[in-house]
Amino acid sequence: MTTIDYQGLYVDGAWAPPATAQRIEVHSATTEELVGSVPEATEADIDAAVAAARGAFDDPTGWAMWTPDRRREVLERFATALESRGAETARRVTIQNGMPLWLAMNFEAGFPAVLLRYYSGLVEAGLEERRQGMLGKQSLVLHEPIGVVAAIVPWNVPQAITFLKLAPALAAGCTVVLKPAPETVLDAFLMAEAAIEAGLPPGVLNIVPAGREVGAYLIQHPGVDKVSFTGSTAAGRSIAQTCGRLLRPATLELGGKSAAVVLDDADLGELAESFFASTLLNNGQICWLGTRVLAPRSKYDTVVDTIADLASSLKIGDPLAEDTQVGPLVSSRQRDRVESYIEKGKSDGGRLVAGGGRPKDFDKGWFVEPTIFADVDRKATIAQEEIFGPVLAVIPYEDEDDAVAIANGTDYGLGGSVWTADRERGAAFARKVRSGTVGVNGYVNDPVSPFGGIKSSGMGRELGPEGLSAFQIVKTIYLDEPNA
Repeated sequence: MTTIDYQGLYVDGAWAPPATAQRIEVHSATTEELVGSVPEATEADIDAAVAAARGAFDDPTGWAMWTPDRRREVLERFATALESRGAETARRVTIQNGMPLWLAMNFEAGFPAVLLRYYSGLVEAGLEERRQGMLGKQSLVLHEPIGVVAAIVPWNVPQAITFLKLAPALAAGCTVVLKPAPETVLDAFLMAEAAIEAGLPPGVLNIVPAGREVGAYLIQHPGVDKVSFTGSTAAGRSIAQTCGRLLRPATLELGGKSAAVVLDDADLGELAESFFASTLLNNGQICWLGTRVLAPRSKYDTVVDTIADLASSLKIGDPLAEDTQVGPLVSSRQRDRVESYIEKGKSDGGRLVAGGGRPKDFDKGWFVEPTIFADVDRKATIAQEEIFGPVLAVIPYEDEDDAVAIANGTDYGLGGSVWTADRERGAAFARKVRSGTVGVNGYVNDPVSPFGGIKSSGMGRELGPEGLSAFQIVKTIYLDEPNA
């Protein structure tokens, strides 16, 4: 097949020659074939990208000093350019990480433009506020861009997560150095093409794909003012240590082990589509999925049978096919990781009721069957650690207080859901769950509402006005003006 190959890095508004001949090769999650390659950034490339971003931000007539209206015009062109490439963006993501194409068309093709337009409009309001002082004079409170942002994104939902960071940062007036994950770089370079077409000023956005070591160099670079990271809890802890030492603000969206709590009045059969989307979406490769299913003992067998039937009915196949519900995992290494957890679930006494192996009809691709374990102890490894694959652990509970205790009994607190015939009961239960986000009879990240975790799931928030404020500093000017 024809591969997609890029020869330069997107730095300072153009395709720049890389510092070395090192390259990142990308393989199809479905066929395992080579599908493309890009230059691999080194520390010298990071230096160039940060210098470009620094220069663009510090320019007294540059991006940070533009009016919100003027930035909005450019970001609208950027949104339009992304939309024109939406189908190809979705196709590239699907090929690289196995995301079903119908899902990529929603998450990866459509969401970035939505976020650019939302934040471009939001930033126009509330940039400054005049306050009447208690001591007789007025103050002016300003919300200004924080500076150069290091944005580091994972491979599972690469474009949507990229724009959780890019859209508010750019709208606020920040400049960005983006490090995409090595597994999903072809979509990032297509996004660079859209930025060039839109006329994004030089240095405002720079894209430097690389591995962890170079990413660590970017995080501690003296030219960076803010870090925004999505990824594993282990990596997040390391970044937090670095940023704490440097007194550098950081937003960290990390791992999860969310609970999907089925109350005794729920009918999962009627909610099957939403339940699938909240627990097994994207082949299980989303951090907020409800991978611990809590079921009441009074209806435990019924719930287990319903979930097992759902998992067994899902269409596994080529993620480019319209009817595929479950595609391959992103890499051989990720499949090995998931399979090791499946074996651990068996050895710890979990009862396998669906899946547990590789689908028989595929001799290529990193596929794992949707896998359901019943009779899982709440403290078992598969009930406590993030697996990041299509594996659910169904845990029994005695009553609602017990369900709350189990739901809150992990180191994580990112997502969660409650399933019930009574919406008010569901909302009341959701208030008791210690998590940054909880859904009732479903789970959907809405652009207007903050998303993020507590405990080992991270700190800070993305989306909503809170996502914009993460890229702003607050400055006060004490005016020599009496109260009005």
